[in-house]
Amino acid sequence: MEIPLSLSPNLQKPPHLIPTQTHESNHFNSLIKHHTKLKDDHAILDTYTRMESSGFLPDNTTLPLVLKACGRLQAVERGKKLHNAVFHTGLVSDIRVQTALVDFYAKCGMLVNARKVFDEMSERDVVSWNAMISGYVVCSEYRQALGLFSRMQNGNLKANSVTVVELLRACGELLELRLGKAIHGYCLRHGLFNSNPHVDSSLIGFYLKFDPSIAALVFEKLDARNTVSWNTMISGYVNHGDYLKSIQLFISMFTEGFKCDSVTMLVAIQACAEHGNLELGMQVHQLVIKFGYSNIRITTALMNMYNKFADLRSSYELFNSIPTKDVVLWNSILSCSIESGLIDESIRLLTDMQLDEIRMNERTLVILLPLCAHLCNGLVNGKSLHAYAFKISKEKNAHVTNSLVNMYALLNRVEDATRIFTQMQVLDVISYNVFISGLIHNNLKVEACEVFVQMLEKVKPNSQTLTLILAAFDSGEFLNVGRSIHGYVMTSGVQIDASLNTALTEMYINCEDEETGIGLFENYCDKDSISWNSLLSTYIKNNQEHNALILFQRMISNVKPTLVTIINVLSLYTHLSNLPQGRCLHAYTLRRFSSLERELSLANAFITMYARCGSLEYAEKIFNRLREKDIVSWNAMIAGYGMHGCGDDAMLTFSKMVNEGVKPSRVTFVSALSACSHSGMIRKGLILFQSMVQDFGVTPELVHYACLVDILARGGLLNEAKNVIDTMPMAPDASIWRALIGACRIYSDTHMAKSAFEHLIELEPTNAGNYVLLSNIYAANGLWSEVKNLRLIVKNKGLKKPSGRSWIVIKSKVHFFAAGDKTHPQSETIYKRLTFLLTSITEMGYVPDLSWVLHDEDDERKLARLSSHSEKLAIAFGLISVNGGSPILITKNLRICGDCHEFSKYVSKLTKRTISVRDASRYHHFVDGSCSCKDYW
Repeated sequence: MEIPLSLSPNLQKPPHLIPTQTHESNHFNSLIKHHTKLKDDHAILDTYTRMESSGFLPDNTTLPLVLKACGRLQAVERGKKLHNAVFHTGLVSDIRVQTALVDFYAKCGMLVNARKVFDEMSERDVVSWNAMISGYVVCSEYRQALGLFSRMQNGNLKANSVTVVELLRACGELLELRLGKAIHGYCLRHGLFNSNPHVDSSLIGFYLKFDPSIAALVFEKLDARNTVSWNTMISGYVNHGDYLKSIQLFISMFTEGFKCDSVTMLVAIQACAEHGNLELGMQVHQLVIKFGYSNIRITTALMNMYNKFADLRSSYELFNSIPTKDVVLWNSILSCSIESGLIDESIRLLTDMQLDEIRMNERTLVILLPLCAHLCNGLVNGKSLHAYAFKISKEKNAHVTNSLVNMYALLNRVEDATRIFTQMQVLDVISYNVFISGLIHNNLKVEACEVFVQMLEKVKPNSQTLTLILAAFDSGEFLNVGRSIHGYVMTSGVQIDASLNTALTEMYINCEDEETGIGLFENYCDKDSISWNSLLSTYIKNNQEHNALILFQRMISNVKPTLVTIINVLSLYTHLSNLPQGRCLHAYTLRRFSSLERELSLANAFITMYARCGSLEYAEKIFNRLREKDIVSWNAMIAGYGMHGCGDDAMLTFSKMVNEGVKPSRVTFVSALSACSHSGMIRKGLILFQSMVQDFGVTPELVHYACLVDILARGGLLNEAKNVIDTMPMAPDASIWRALIGACRIYSDTHMAKSAFEHLIELEPTNAGNYVLLSNIYAANGLWSEVKNLRLIVKNKGLKKPSGRSWIVIKSKVHFFAAGDKTHPQSETIYKRLTFLLTSITEMGYVPDLSWVLHDEDDERKLARLSSHSEKLAIAFGLISVNGGSPILITKNLRICGDCHEFSKYVSKLTKRTISVRDASRYHHFVDGSCSCKDYW
């Protein structure tokens, strides 16, 4: 706020202040000069206060020192009072005092007052002009600064190094390249370049605003580089995202013997973190220790660097090494902990921060708000943080409001998110991006498009906006809209970076125009690992396994696979039960990372892979070797035991986890309850469900109720399961009704199945699989007219029934089979072996269960259908192809049928081979005529 300069009558002639030179006044003047050398502004003002109370004024050399201290401390009233005190003395006309007053008012943001003093000066030297020009620059009035310089030139005053530094800063902020070049020419003509380090660094900094290559030329022409010029150039490359060049320049600076300072180290750490060079970052850390450059800013940068490499232990060691921690350091460790997914640890840290009496600031709120989406009582905590934002008057801070919009959207509180968004005073591109992302998160694609259209009228979207909106178009019906967005990208001048090109590629593939999508990918020159990973992920998501595997082979010859690549490919091998390739990837990972200890997310992915690919023993080995396990590690192992029917092992692992102080998450209880369901552990499942609420404070969600219904219904307690559904505190979803219908098949309860089906099709009227579920129950009970009616409904609605298929991996190649399939090159051999198996096991007592044939036809045709189910074909092929006594692993995308289950038991006894079948819900290990599920499935 501008405060006009005015003098009250009683201050115009202060009789007690005497600008005379006495022994006592000289003593005060000397003290002020002494404190100035020590850069102790508070001591300067304390000395002046004592001098004033003694009736003396500083002299014309000391008074500017006091005014400078007022400016640095923003002591506005003290400075104005001093101005009043000298107003009717000879000091007020002294050029040094007047210049100091201009500088004081400008530094305090009072440009009107500064300009008034400046205009009333009868004589001005270059220092006076510099003070006013600098004031304008400090207050971001860059045009005014340049205009004043023009007036200065008219007065035949020669600009010095200070003038040039301020003018270059103004030109840089205004992006005035032409004028900046003119100032550069002035420096060359008047010998300011290569003679003043501040001018040299300012020229480099100016050109870095436009083109680092020009700045590099200026840097190369310097005769005598110093630490400041090196730092300017290194940080310039960092700001332009060229982290490799900044690192190379840092190494050159060090090897050429130039002295580094704390700024050099700070920028080098940031460059190493962004470039992904942990080894060099650790060496810089050693230099920080060696030369004693450690401060809070460097410690924070090092913590952030280690966090980028998932080395939370090093971040904690740095954090604990600082005895007195400020809010910046607390924010940094909170951010590290939250980004690492350590929810409970983050809450503990927040508690410690509050116990340390550190007040949260807006940055703390921005860090904590996304955490609420992962908490059981996230909405309550989110609203508390929202209230705290009001308490510290930061509720209108742009960063805070954007984070609030994001938090409410993640918690599916779209109305609250919309209210905050619409109340924001200034909507910038970040605000729109956050809100659009929130709408897409809540599957409100049409609404997201409407906000995007509104945005076009007010704010120009950036590449991130377009990347977000393109993610909403994930089916063929959105193809034309996606093409329109692509057209906007081409005509609006938005730069197509790797992320945007990747988003366009994904959109076209998801919208069934694969040719255009692949064309965009292939024709983009600057493909990075993110581009490759994204296309790989899209293929996997769209079940294009073959294309994904081919792309991965191409990728490893073009770019170095990242952690994301390995996890993506691992998920593909897991889906396909491709254990041989999973093992190869494990070996590659160990060569690349030497150990899974530092990459816990990767270790967890391998635990899941081995468990889902049938090798529970290897999953246990990796799990047991982990010195530090996170909640995901425990969940993966519990889920692995559950899908193999090892309920007791799952519950034992759950108990160990709790005993080691790890708090179970909502996912933990899903895995543990599923394990109880697969193992028929009804009582333990019920106790666990109660414990989840009473002992661990986890509020049951739909997925937990689905597990509970499955436990009861699968155990034959259909009425109790229905009672759970009727008394739930929320409306049941499709998965809950499906669990009930699945159990109705086992216990032939057609009445309850029909009732549940009616609820199910209200929720999912276009899911053909739901009609198949009821149709199978009717068929098993011989209700063929009902089966016919359901099939007619499916046909009239144009729904597509999910096709069953089984597959087996032989020598890293995946062989797929469908019922009655004769497309395999070895079909003749496969059917011969299958006929032999069926004949042999029939002699052992196997009787085909024709109730699993879902067609109303004669027994002969039913037997033909039953004999060529995809599981049987895959098993026959496995026995032909897998030598010796090695186990045979079959995967099926749907639930194994009862007859194939019985067939597998007999074949395992006949061939003395272990046959493992992973169906849509669990593993069946057939050994010597028995199944690991104990026929409870």
